[in-house]
Amino acid sequence: QHAEGLEAHLPVRAEVTALRGRAAPAIAAVVVLLGLAAGGWWWHAGRPGPAWLPGAAAPVPTPRLVGGRACGACHQEAERAWRGSHHDLAMQPATEATVLGDFNDARFTYNGVTSTFSRRDGKHVVRTDGPDGQLRDYVVSYAFGVAPLQQYLIDFPDGRKQALSIAWDSRPKDRGGQRWFHLYPEEKVTFRDELHWTARSQNWNHMCAECHSTGVRKGYDAQAGRFATTYAEVNVSCEACHGPGSNHVAWARRESGWRRLDGTKGLAIALDERRGVTWTISGQTGNAARTPPGRGDREVEMCGRCHARRSQFSDDYVHGRPLGDTHRVSLLEDRLYHPDGQIRDEVYEYGPFRQSRMFHAGVTCSDCHDPHRAKLRAAGAQVCAGCHAAQKYEVATHHFHAAGSRGADCLGCHMPTTTYMEVHARRDHGLRVPRPDLSVTLGVPDACTRCHADRSAEWAAKQVQGWYGRAPRGYQRFAEAFSATAVGLPGAAAQLAAVARDGEQPAIARASALIRLGLLDGRELMAVAGASVKDGDPLVRHAAAMALAGADTSQRIELLASLLADPVRAVRMEAARALAGAPAERLTPAQREARDRGLAEYIAGERFNADRPESHLNLGLLYSARREPDLAEAALRAALALDPRFAPASVNLADLYRAGGRDGDGERVLRAAVREDPGSGVARHALGLFLVRQKRLAEALPELEAAARLAPESPRYGYVHAVALHDAGRPGPALAALGSVLARRPYDAPALEAYVAYALEQGRARDALPHARRLAELHPANADIRRLVERLELAARR
Repeated sequence: QHAEGLEAHLPVRAEVTALRGRAAPAIAAVVVLLGLAAGGWWWHAGRPGPAWLPGAAAPVPTPRLVGGRACGACHQEAERAWRGSHHDLAMQPATEATVLGDFNDARFTYNGVTSTFSRRDGKHVVRTDGPDGQLRDYVVSYAFGVAPLQQYLIDFPDGRKQALSIAWDSRPKDRGGQRWFHLYPEEKVTFRDELHWTARSQNWNHMCAECHSTGVRKGYDAQAGRFATTYAEVNVSCEACHGPGSNHVAWARRESGWRRLDGTKGLAIALDERRGVTWTISGQTGNAARTPPGRGDREVEMCGRCHARRSQFSDDYVHGRPLGDTHRVSLLEDRLYHPDGQIRDEVYEYGPFRQSRMFHAGVTCSDCHDPHRAKLRAAGAQVCAGCHAAQKYEVATHHFHAAGSRGADCLGCHMPTTTYMEVHARRDHGLRVPRPDLSVTLGVPDACTRCHADRSAEWAAKQVQGWYGRAPRGYQRFAEAFSATAVGLPGAAAQLAAVARDGEQPAIARASALIRLGLLDGRELMAVAGASVKDGDPLVRHAAAMALAGADTSQRIELLASLLADPVRAVRMEAARALAGAPAERLTPAQREARDRGLAEYIAGERFNADRPESHLNLGLLYSARREPDLAEAALRAALALDPRFAPASVNLADLYRAGGRDGDGERVLRAAVREDPGSGVARHALGLFLVRQKRLAEALPELEAAARLAPESPRYGYVHAVALHDAGRPGPALAALGSVLARRPYDAPALEAYVAYALEQGRARDALPHARRLAELHPANADIRRLVERLELAARR
């Protein structure tokens, strides 16, 4: 549906044209499971003009950034705590005082390239391979981060800053530090790779700037192809969290009109959700309850701006507004999270914390973390004791380990770490109950065998069962549904629907279930869609709009029209995008006007990221849906101008040409894509399909085989290759190809159907029987399949 920045790593899923009329001809772009953050909001001043305070007689001036020094003049204790924190040191000009790495002619060799780090004329210089693979000298402009590693930024003439992939391990030497290392040691990255330090994935302006500095404006000029990125302060200073401070300064100094600000003290956001809150530990449960009840969404949303895996579509962030006004937060995608929600890829803290019982009980970030020092309020697991009675939890009857051991540590069991960037161990903020039983059944990691690496998950599950007399259940109860979907098990859609409608489950999980339902089963989706579009959490409403994009026109209009006026911008944008192709006469005048406003916001969001080919792809898909082929072609060509290796744009451009009767142009585009990246399964598959449509099956087979080999995770590629083999008169290899698909996805329905049909053609009833039984499991109400299984079972007994 749409792709966003690095969220576009998944290959395009190109729907196949039928070999022997099996499928409809369509090419779709990446389906990226993106969501929005939920949360409360506070009053805000200025967007786009001044806002009115309740009961105020005059508008409040639009707040401006004043700089951390103005804040520190009064808030000296907070300023002292912040000084030297990771926020303070997030980004610094490169000087002798700030650069930690060894620039004394140190050398580091990676993948055959030796880089040299030295000093020259008071500057830090690295000689390394540039965008063409040639060694050049580059001056380090900024030190980026401080611990446990430090990266370095290089300025380029077009306004880019690029982060070197060779980083400095700033840990003490006795912990393995004080050395240069590469962030991708196993990847063998070259200058042609997207992960190379000169490529887009290492671009500071798009990937890093907003969260390492204050008051960042991206400033990309699409016509000139240049950045003019600016920031108000180089590091993460006071106003990054508290918002523009001019009105607060005016209130504090009693400047003219200050009484208009008295109700809020002129603050852009009231980070006061902990004020007046008490946590009382129950003598019965040993756990604390919040008085008054409620959630600190405002603070969590504000922190999530940077502590989330997310993509940005606007830099007019307003403190106190929902994160979804400017960002999309990634949902619980299989490539990012394990099926039970444990962290897999680098997702930071927000997404895991939104899954936790703690978040839903009202815990905020600053309950555990001192926001100025950016450290825990108490050392290690002592921070847990503020809400969990030591006499219940810090005892052997709870943790069954020796006091002071790793097994007795709350954080080790409930917040295990995963190491990213080679040296950075980060805790999982899902705060979940260890579930070794799920490790046995679903293969997810568990805290027990992270410590007991020489033991099995079965052993750990038995230990836990013996201790407590039962398997633990925990708060998060969506693992089985997500796992079943990932491998295509029967009943997965019903399980997803149950998660989606379960109001006791985290909103981020319910939203993730909706996205999966949209890809899997339209009937089950419609059963929960009505409630989902009215959900109180924008994360769920946004996911519902995404999931319903494939519904028929009447259903889309009926369910999504109300979301065109949603208070959260990303929800409005997604609803408008889903309704982009709806005929104008099917909408009321008010609905058409609301859709057009939402589409204008969507287009503005994509143009904000015009430095990314994914955004031009998204615009191309939008214009195609609106039957504007010239605009679609221009957008897709713009994507390829930015990156000729970006196969999703090539595939969709070729499909646009095919729809317009320009098959020759389409073939040229696809062959160019294969030349640019012969290892692209997406491009090879699309070229193979094109050749099939041209009835050039002999030419198509090598391309389809290559696609299935290069992207074995795609059952569709393997299935199409098998059908092509069968149609080419090679039934044996066709069955073998289907067998490879079914070894990875035993319940893939198209592969099962083809396998049964081809096996029966060859008189191999015994081979067909187990696959027919799986089909019957997938379609229990299908009488024809039941009868087929009965006939095969009868034949097998003879």
